[in-house]
Amino acid sequence: MSKEKSEAARIQAQAARYSSTLREAKALGDPTRYRIFRYVEQAAHPVYVEELTELLGMNHNAIRQHLAVLKDANLVIDQLESRSKPGRPRLQYLLSPGVPGTWGTEGPYQAVALLMAEMIKSKQSARDVGRAAGKNRFSRSSGPKRGALVALQDSLTADGFSPRRSRSKGGWEFTLDRCPYAEVASADPGTVCQLHLGMLEGMVATLDPQVDLALSLRDPRKAGCKVRVRGGSSASELMDG
Repeated sequence: MSKEKSEAARIQAQAARYSSTLREAKALGDPTRYRIFRYVEQAAHPVYVEELTELLGMNHNAIRQHLAVLKDANLVIDQLESRSKPGRPRLQYLLSPGVPGTWGTEGPYQAVALLMAEMIKSKQSARDVGRAAGKNRFSRSSGPKRGALVALQDSLTADGFSPRRSRSKGGWEFTLDRCPYAEVASADPGTVCQLHLGMLEGMVATLDPQVDLALSLRDPRKAGCKVRVRGGSSASELMDG
């Protein structure tokens, strides 16, 4: 690529970033949308419209309009819930994958750094620190009551792992199509991956102490790690959260 074309590409990319930032700022300039954004960011689970109507005392249509603006600004995404009960799956909302670490939100590496600092301070193992963080995180959740498997899937989704659930012998398996900690996990998987496994264990232990989790590691840069779930309640009970 010639110097002139390279410079033109740089200017174009810079203009696109400016336009994106401006659109995000405009979306967050509304106090109600900013409150919705912060609620979605701080929740330990994907958020439903019903939660937001209760939080803000507004009707569903008004909430959906605010969410549409946030989605158009690439600040949140929506997806259909996993559902085993009869009825139409509802839309749930979570932060867009590129948002953590911007607009005052906690980025994935900041979260890992804080947990590592706790390891040094407490002299506990990565897994034990992760378990404590997972229990604390779930206790702060104001979302709907969920089964262990649903809570696990929601946590993996909210953290940006893009999990795919499938049946496996004796239980369930999540394939993680993305690793939000890829750089640091590549350098120290023994710490980072054990921290996250502990967090998941701490979360589901508050719902069903009999659930057993196992983590099979892959190259974080390529993703594909697997979380296997065994024991505890029956599959149907776990999915009824």
